[in-house]
Parts: sequence; structure tokens; C-alpha cells
Amino acid sequence: MRAPPYRPFLEGAPKLVPGLKPIDPAAWLTPDTEAETWLPEKRRILTDHRDEVFAAIGADAAMDELAAQIFALKGRAAATWPTALEAAASLVSDDLCLLERDADGLWCLQAASLCAPTFWRLDEKIGEPLGGLHGPVPGANPDLVSRISRMFDALRPGQVLERFNWTVQAGPDRFTPSQAPSKALAAATLDAAALDTLFQRVERQTISKLATSGAVVFTIRIVIDPLRAVLDTPAHAEAFRAAWLGISPDLHAYKGWPAYDRLVMSALKQLGAA
Repeated sequence: MRAPPYRPFLEGAPKLVPGLKPIDPAAWLTPDTEAETWLPEKRRILTDHRDEVFAAIGADAAMDELAAQIFALKGRAAATWPTALEAAASLVSDDLCLLERDADGLWCLQAASLCAPTFWRLDEKIGEPLGGLHGPVPGANPDLVSRISRMFDALRPGQVLERFNWTVQAGPDRFTPSQAPSKALAAATLDAAALDTLFQRVERQTISKLATSGAVVFTIRIVIDPLRAVLDTPAHAEAFRAAWLGISPDLHAYKGWPAYDRLVMSALKQLGAA
């Protein structure tokens, strides 16, 4: 069992703030902690589920520009892919999204390769402005959307911003456009099996801007680890408990955590942390 690369709950309970921090541009997509376990399956999904995981509305120049950056890091894809964005996506664990300004100056999702969605469907979001992308998030409009839009405006090519989002799920699946299977598994799981049924799901997100097209690049790397491995010390278990219980009620509901409360508490009890 590997050592989990991320434990974002050590920073406290999730909050409805962007929480973006600048990082060294050399760390944009490296090291790729998920390549060995995820890339073969990701390439299969790229081929077998293309209609679900790829979409583009124009954005050809931005897709080519982003792909060129990734080819410079990873070399060119061995296989032939329909678009440069898909070829680039086949080389990295991260999902790749491109946002461009529309005629009204709003940042819109114009192209994406999304093989590991965290409970959302690309066909429902492609072409949407930030307000549409964040519509379901409690309190997201208008304050959060305005803050993110200003951040996109101010971002300069060469800068890379990073943030982490996290949740739990029942089972290790990464391709999860719907919460339903995980919730059903959680409901059917006995308390005694909680610690081995639950997994931490981390989104490692980065934001950067392309120099020529001016498009914003949003990358999402999904990192899945068994909760047993994540909560490997009493200190980690206690920090996780504090973060789980410290979230605001509306964000708790939005993230779907009520479906997992019973199992989380059972897992923590098994660890002596509840």
C-alpha cells in the first residue's frame, strides 16, 4: 500500500474559498503521482467513452498551444488521437480544461478532456461561463464567481496556481460523473467494513494561462487512496475527524457527505478517533 501523496484535511475543514497558491512552474504536472495506476485506464476511457469525456467549441488554437506545452514535457503520444488536446491528455494523469472569454468577456469552458469527473458531466458544462460551472455551489454566485473571474484576468503566462479539494467515496473509481454508485455502495456497507470501503478522493487543481491564445488552463488530477492508508497515525485520524465535523452545514450537504457520515464515524471508531 503506497504512502498517500496528499492529505489536504490537515489544513482544516473544506471552505468555500478558492484557496489558490502560487507554485514553481516546474511542478505544474510533475511529479505525476498517478501515472502508473491511472494512465492505462485513462487511455481506454479516452477511446471507449469519447462522447462523454471530450468536448470542444472551437478553441483549436488553445488546444494546440496547450498540447505543445505538454509534448515539450512528456514527448509526443505514441498513438494517434483525434485532437491535440486528447493526445496531450493521454500523456498525463491530469484532466485538461480550457477556458476562453466569450463576446461578453465572460470566461467560458470551451474545451476539455475530462476522464475523472467528480460528480459532474462534461456535456452539461461545456460552453458554460463560470457562473454556470459553479451554479450549484452554495454561495458561489456572485461573490465566488467574481473573485475567480478577477483572478483569471490578472493571471500572467508563466504563473501557476494550485489548490486542493477533497472528499470521500465508497470504492476506488475515478470515472464518477454521478455520485449514485458510491452512495449506493456506502448505504449497503456494514459498519465493520467501513475502513476498507471508504477512499479519500483528492482533486489537485492548477490554473495557468497560455501566452499566445490567452486561454486559461485548468488541470484536475484525481488522487485516490484507501482511507486506511490515509489515516495511518492517530494524529492523521484526529485531524480528519476535526475537518469532517468542522465543515459548514451547507457545504457538508453540497459535497454529499450526509451519505457517508455513518461510515466515516464507524471508520474513525475503528481507529479509536471517534
